[in-house]
Formats: sequence, C-alpha cells, structure tokens
Amino acid sequence: MGPAGNVQLVDGPAHPRQGGPALRRRTGVLTETPSLDDRLTARDTLRIYADIYGVPRDRTARRVDELLQTFELSDRADAKVGGYSKGMRQRMALARTLLHDPEILFLDEPTTGLDPVAARQVNDLILRLSRERGHTVFLCTHNLVEAQRLCHQVAVLEHGRLIAQGTPAELARQYGHTVGLEIEVDASQSAAAVEVLRGVPGVRDATWEDGLLRVNGAHHELIPDLVAALVGRQIKVYRVTPHEPTLEEIYFALHGR
Repeated sequence: MGPAGNVQLVDGPAHPRQGGPALRRRTGVLTETPSLDDRLTARDTLRIYADIYGVPRDRTARRVDELLQTFELSDRADAKVGGYSKGMRQRMALARTLLHDPEILFLDEPTTGLDPVAARQVNDLILRLSRERGHTVFLCTHNLVEAQRLCHQVAVLEHGRLIAQGTPAELARQYGHTVGLEIEVDASQSAAAVEVLRGVPGVRDATWEDGLLRVNGAHHELIPDLVAALVGRQIKVYRVTPHEPTLEEIYFALHGR
C-alpha cells in the first residue's frame, strides 16, 4: 500500500552490500515474531536502536518519549521487556520499527497478538503514515478484511508465485465475477419484482427482505438488464446498490481457480 514508484532506496549502489547503511536508514522492518532483548527496558531498547539508526542525539529523548506514548508503553517504559505481554511486545517492536521515521515500511502481520483496540490504533497509524505523510507501506497479512481497509494495491501470492495484483476494486471486477445487489422498489410491487428477477437468466436467487429486494449471483454486466426488466413491468425502482466481492471472496475464487 502507499505511494510507491518514485522512491530511491539508496544514493549510489543499489545492492544492500554496498548501500546497506543508507538503505537501513530509510527502511523499517517488522517481522511476524520480533526479537527483543528481554534484559533491556523499553526505554533502553529504543535509545540503543536510535543510536544504531543514527537518530540525532539531541532528538533521541523526545522521539523515544513520543513513541512510548503513541504505543501506550509510557507507564512500563522502565520495566524490562521480558515481563511484557505478547501484545505489549508487539507494540514495542512497532515503536522500534518507526524510531528513525523510515520512508518505506515492511510490516509482517503487524496486529498479531493485539487486542481489538490496539489493532485499530495500529491500523489507524498505518493509514496516517501512508495517506498523510506519504510513506510507502508493504503490508504482509492473512487478515483480508484488514488488507481491504488499508491497502491501495493488493498482490496475492501462492507458493511464492504472484497470481494476481491490482486495486481491491480491480481484483473484484476481474475475479469476483458476481455481485450482490440491494434494490429498493415500491413495497406493494415486491412479489411481482421477485418474480421478474428470478426469471432473468444469470440470477441465482432473488428475495424480499427488510423492505429491499436482495439479488445473489448476478454478474456486474447484468445490472442494467435487471433494472430494465423491472421497469418494463412498470415496477418503480428507487435505488440499486451493488456489493462488490470482498478480498476474502476473491482469494477463494483465485484459490479455486
């Protein structure tokens, strides 16, 4: 996710062996199971990594305090990391990843082990980094609801092979094939409307629920034909709302293929 394409990772040789220090200054990496030194406190951990990443000494204390507050670790800042819960360790690792304000982030399952409130905070942080501050974030996740909410671009990998790539909307059009529809019509014409829609080739099912027509299994290109069929029977159509396939549905469609 995020604005990629114009980012130069290193000034000079692109290979990490030649440009490693410059590359590390401009990237942040969070692994799924982050390694932390249990003997150190959170504050000491961040201070040490600030030195490793070249954060100016006169900015280190303020930056450390900012991150401890952001990830709600201030009250345990001087406690050893070995006594932290799994969620606290994950927040600690995220703080360390963001310490030097990298322009490119690689995050592997960043909300693993977090409670719903903490996970929402991390997701909101990712959105701010990407949309407001222009950072590029590569998010590796099996949480497809999270991916659909956060990502501008999605790549689906299977056994190390790229099998699909695009925006969520592009993938929905390419691989989703069918959409769900909600159609608002005059309630007095609901029975006739259900009969009409069930007779349209390509419609798997049509029902009347909670004051709306609900259509399943229709191709996106079929929507104009459905509306035309209803209007042709003098049924008043007030609103048509398509529901595009989710990333989860797209993933299973790709897996089945």
